[in-house]
Amino acid sequence: MTADHPMTFTEEAWERTSHIRDRIDTLPFVQALADGSLERSAFNYYMVQDALYLGAYGRVLAGLGAKADEPDDLIFWSKCAADSIEVERSLHAGHVDVSAHAQASPTCRAYSSFLLACLNEDYAIATTSVLPCFWVYEDVGRRILEASCDLENHPYGDWIEMYGDPVFAEQTLRVRAIIDRLAEEASPRGRERMFEVFQQAVRYEWMFWDAAWRQEEWPV
Repeated sequence: MTADHPMTFTEEAWERTSHIRDRIDTLPFVQALADGSLERSAFNYYMVQDALYLGAYGRVLAGLGAKADEPDDLIFWSKCAADSIEVERSLHAGHVDVSAHAQASPTCRAYSSFLLACLNEDYAIATTSVLPCFWVYEDVGRRILEASCDLENHPYGDWIEMYGDPVFAEQTLRVRAIIDRLAEEASPRGRERMFEVFQQAVRYEWMFWDAAWRQEEWPV
């Protein structure tokens, strides 16, 4: 960026986490998902954990609507909360049966708890905590989609298509715009806390896919 066009908060946050995002790209789970070689057991494990995570995530999105400082934000978060439950639930149902006895993994529980805890902070912090789930998925999904030639015959083509969808990209841009607006109004300490929360959530994105590759279980 030039002096005339300084980086926005979200652009700077994205740059600050490049070292973590580079490691996401090299995760065995992500690489095997992209080329279709991922074992079905690992994908099914991931889908069950993702469904459990989205139960908490949907509540956080609804909570952001309650904290929103503008009516348009309230409408947006309410729609996102509904989509996270309705649209993605249909994606999960096409692959796995998430029973009432399914147990969240240590990483899934930690990530969910982190987001719910952030919801107890101010609107700017809480909103920043959910951006990596939008942006990292949009980024990874879009690049996998661009590299894929035949989604119809790809075993995980529906997942790739969903997260590489332009509509998902538009939602990500909207979340970024909200956060950039809030960052402009925040104090220097508030902005730094937003950076901290963003970085931690990006770490959890890495951990979530790594846990799926290992099919992580509770030690006892």
